[in-house]
Amino acid sequence: MSLYPVPTSVVKINHNWEVVYRDTSVFGVLGRAVILECGGSLPDMYIWSFTKPGTDAIKAVVYNLGKGPRVQKLAETLGQPTIISNSAAVSIEKLPLAAHGLFTCQAFYDIEKEPKVYYYYVHLTVQVPVSKPNLLLSDASPVEGSTMWMRCNLDNGTEPIQYVWQHETHSGNITVFAQSSRGTINVTDVSRNHTGWYRCVASNAVNRESSNRLWLDTIFGPDVPQIDVTPYSITERGYSALERETVSLLCQAQSNPVSQYVWFYNNSQVYTGPHFTITKILRMHTGDYACLAQNTYLNTRSRKTISLTVYYPPDGSPSCSVEPALNHTSLRLLCSWPGGFPSPSLHWTGDLLQAGQPTNPLNSTLISLPSESLTSNHSLFTCLGSHPALKQQTECSSITYIPPAEPVCFAYVTNSKQYLMLSCSWDGGAPKALVWWEGPGGLYKGGEENSNILVLRYGSARSGKPYTCYAKHPLLVQTKTCRLTLEAPVLLTQRRVVSVYEGSDVQLTCNLRANYLPTNDITWFNNQGADVRDTSKYMLLRTSAWANLTVRDTDETQDSGEYRCSTSNAVGGAEINVTLVVKKHPMPPNATLVSVVYNSRKRNEVELEWQVEGEEDGGWTGFLQEHRWVSERPGRRGGSNESKGQTEERAGSQDWYRSIIGDPDARSHTVSRLTPTVTYQFRITPVNHRTIGHPSAARSPAEPRYNMYPAVVGAAIGGMLFAAILTVLLLVYIIRNRNNNPRLHDMLFGSQHSQSRENINFPEDEMVGGSEGDLRDRGGSSSPGKRNWPSDKA
Repeated sequence: MSLYPVPTSVVKINHNWEVVYRDTSVFGVLGRAVILECGGSLPDMYIWSFTKPGTDAIKAVVYNLGKGPRVQKLAETLGQPTIISNSAAVSIEKLPLAAHGLFTCQAFYDIEKEPKVYYYYVHLTVQVPVSKPNLLLSDASPVEGSTMWMRCNLDNGTEPIQYVWQHETHSGNITVFAQSSRGTINVTDVSRNHTGWYRCVASNAVNRESSNRLWLDTIFGPDVPQIDVTPYSITERGYSALERETVSLLCQAQSNPVSQYVWFYNNSQVYTGPHFTITKILRMHTGDYACLAQNTYLNTRSRKTISLTVYYPPDGSPSCSVEPALNHTSLRLLCSWPGGFPSPSLHWTGDLLQAGQPTNPLNSTLISLPSESLTSNHSLFTCLGSHPALKQQTECSSITYIPPAEPVCFAYVTNSKQYLMLSCSWDGGAPKALVWWEGPGGLYKGGEENSNILVLRYGSARSGKPYTCYAKHPLLVQTKTCRLTLEAPVLLTQRRVVSVYEGSDVQLTCNLRANYLPTNDITWFNNQGADVRDTSKYMLLRTSAWANLTVRDTDETQDSGEYRCSTSNAVGGAEINVTLVVKKHPMPPNATLVSVVYNSRKRNEVELEWQVEGEEDGGWTGFLQEHRWVSERPGRRGGSNESKGQTEERAGSQDWYRSIIGDPDARSHTVSRLTPTVTYQFRITPVNHRTIGHPSAARSPAEPRYNMYPAVVGAAIGGMLFAAILTVLLLVYIIRNRNNNPRLHDMLFGSQHSQSRENINFPEDEMVGGSEGDLRDRGGSSSPGKRNWPSDKA
């Protein structure tokens, strides 16, 4: 903190060699630095001394007698004094409270010429900053209207000290609540506005410090509740609401702590909480609703009651009708809108009424108009309805007009087939026209209301005779008519004879020609004369005018024949026959197996190849591949690779095992999982849908080519080597015995010997291999290229 020297008195130097005195005051801050001045220039000698307040003793602190400054031990208790260079001023660091007092500087100038002596009195005041204040409240939750005090406590601080109390609201707005030179204030008549944050601020000449915030929570209430009704609608008795709408009652009462709310309906508790919602309020909910607010801390309460009336309009809108009167010679206007609270108001408006017809707008639900006032064939009458619960009027209208079309006649039969009903309608007019029937010969003649239906016993109607319906309207002078002639039904079909191939679905049709009399259901009978129902074989699609029968998956023997369609009405019956011809598909061409070969040494798979006669003509949809067991090699039964299915296959060796080839373009097929030790036969049969052709000739598989050639070549080479060795031995024998057996020598080396090989005897001990006959017995000739392999041997 900076120092502010304040001169108090100055004694000027006189010419009589007297000492000059000067006084100054200096303010320093505890713990900081301060500078004490000793004249404006450097004296030749100076002595700084200190006098403690309340004493007269002067003690040296620092002096300089021309040989530099010397600091005394007393200076250690006064802080950390140092002499500022080129001056006699003293700087004291970390100023303590002990430095508070009088500092005297004795300065000597021009000692050698004309000595001058100055006394500088420096009055040092050490000021203490205010510490952080601590705010205390006598009551942090005072009750509204009570008295409390606020105290701002300080540990340190140099007087005078100014105290300020600040108030901060919920919104963050800060205002000065009070100011004082004392640390305590009193608050009388505490109110809810005093609620908020409080802090105190203490300040002196050195600094300013603020305390921490404290929350003051004023306890009050509850006030008289305020009830808000939504939707808002005020009546003379209170509030009103419309039935089936949602009504919300909100009760709010100022209170701290927050009020507890209890709702009462006609003095009966119904809800707890501020927001009471009635969903789809009903008329029975009309009554008094009271809200009780309670402050549980103060045990205080307040109450407010309102009256709620539930208004409900009549359902829908007014209902208007125009009825004929006096045997369809006048009109009667009716307007009705029952229900509602209060009752709705109704009145009629219209051109004819404005022309002078007597009406009562307040209660005009029924008005009669004589025939002489009906001057128009088309008039509009409107009934207006109003209700306090409705913002707008509702209305209904009735129009009087002649039906635009002509009367329509039709007939129908009761479910029990006991009665025939003749109905006549003339729709579209207002009011409804009067209709009645007249039968052949004047029967049933009359003109009563609601006689648009004529009931006849089933079968009693006259065929070909007209029945006449008469229709009369109040706005029309003439009487309208329509006629209905009853006829027996007539059935039609698209085709009397239907031809299909076996296996396809076919539809048989039966239509009813239009007539004036409805018929019974159209019934189908199959080729066996049985009534047809929906099954897996038959499907029925029918209406009142037609019935179609679908025969599924046709079969030649089962489904061919005559089918009958039948129906009847109150006058008579009819039936029609449809002949169904189911044909078999043409016989497919023959197929020939051209190759049946094993495809490996394992002999468990066979490759089949075949040809079809006349392939360009087509006529087949797939093939049947069949095989059966023929024989088995001895000693090989029960091999380790033999499956249960293969064992059963051998057990029924006379049966053909069949598999389907669904591709008509296939010309080859592989049969797998065969028993290697078994000899099989295979055949192929073309199929045309369900018609099976003739099977091909059965063939057994041959060995694969890459297994046949090594066996043949090996046999040929072995035969050649055996023949060569036999020839060499024969030559050696002949040469050795040419003298003993000249006939043999001539036979081999000369033409005179022509005996056959069968007459030659060879020694058994000179035979190295088998004979040529042995080779022939093994199933092949000695020539490798001409050996024959039977196709039915494994």
